[in-house]
Amino acid sequence: MSPATARLVPPSPDETPTTRERIVEVAARSFREIGYQKTTVADIARTLKMSPANVYRFFDSKKAINEAVVERVTGEIEAMIAAIATAPNLDAPERLTRIVTALHTDCRRRWEAHPRVHEMVEAAMSESWSVCQAHVDRIEAVFARVIEDGVREGQFTPSDPRAAAACLHAGIVRYCHPLLVSRQQDMTLPPLPTMIAFLLGALRAAEP
Repeated sequence: MSPATARLVPPSPDETPTTRERIVEVAARSFREIGYQKTTVADIARTLKMSPANVYRFFDSKKAINEAVVERVTGEIEAMIAAIATAPNLDAPERLTRIVTALHTDCRRRWEAHPRVHEMVEAAMSESWSVCQAHVDRIEAVFARVIEDGVREGQFTPSDPRAAAACLHAGIVRYCHPLLVSRQQDMTLPPLPTMIAFLLGALRAAEP
């Protein structure tokens, strides 16, 4: 299993959620409904009808709970794009197009459904940057894999797929970062298909 897909696997319908999973679920719901800043460990414990001390048996801080929530969300995103990256009968440019479009659509959907989610993301970026960086690394690993496929297929030309993947990711951050997507509603940006076409053109261009 690749790093991009070796993530948290949701329990099957036949499995009873563990106490740790229940804490993460309640925390995620509270972060979405009232926001990360207003949610306390005592709130989470009260909803679960347990003591805060019992919550601390599983997570040593609210930061640790947020990390688990963020990792669950990022795991869903990573599984989504990994599935597209391995889709049969699609060439590399089409897979990249679908991955970038899916990242943008998923980001907008999550923010529009739960506008308070950006508090959780801001907290993760300031308190747990390593969790965010790991997510970025896994996304770029998926990009690099598809770019490598494109090079083998004769569709792309980069000699360093990992560097190209990092450039591609930087090029789409305004369309896929939850904080930027939520704050750029009135900003003029190139339409996403235009940006994708530009980036694919750069991957196809002959290197000097």
